[in-house]
Amino acid sequence: MVQAVLFDIGNVLVGWNPYAVYDDLIGVERRKAFFEAVPVFKENERIDMGDPFSDVVASIAERYPDWHPEIEIWQTKWADMVSPVIDHSVRLLRALRAKGVPVFALSNFGDQTFDMAQERYPFLTEFDRAYVSGRLKMIKPYPEIYAHVEQDCGIAPADLLFTDDLPANIETAQSRGWQTHLFQGPQGWAECLVRHGILSQEDAV
Repeated sequence: MVQAVLFDIGNVLVGWNPYAVYDDLIGVERRKAFFEAVPVFKENERIDMGDPFSDVVASIAERYPDWHPEIEIWQTKWADMVSPVIDHSVRLLRALRAKGVPVFALSNFGDQTFDMAQERYPFLTEFDRAYVSGRLKMIKPYPEIYAHVEQDCGIAPADLLFTDDLPANIETAQSRGWQTHLFQGPQGWAECLVRHGILSQEDAV
């Protein structure tokens, strides 16, 4: 029996679209060249692990001075990259809470960037518990963060239902005995919640 539902955030509740922001600001060809030359996504894992956002950006800029303006975009326009809101997923989160089902976040997010996202999208403050990698200094898909969730919430793994858009994150949850759903769109997630008897068809619209 499901006793708590866990949501990933990026590409589940809200989009994550850095390329679109860069395309608008510097054009497609310059964007492609930038991301080929500078390992921004890899460096962003340091933020997700708890390193200060501005320090990481500054360290990248120091190592890649020829791309300084583009690197600055990662910080100054970061909030614009977290878009758009996936409205149906937000309705599902709120429907679960209205039914009294505990709803947790389990997300790779920096400490400061999660604050920024919550300010922009207040629904990200509505979780009963938020397990954020940058605050815990543990990151998906490694098992330590899943073990922390289990210990902190006190719910048996088999009674946790987790959705995430990345197969590796789902696979770790499955290996620990969690119930899972690979998120490929909100309608499929809604149908999963209905199948589990957590929401009715009407609730899941």
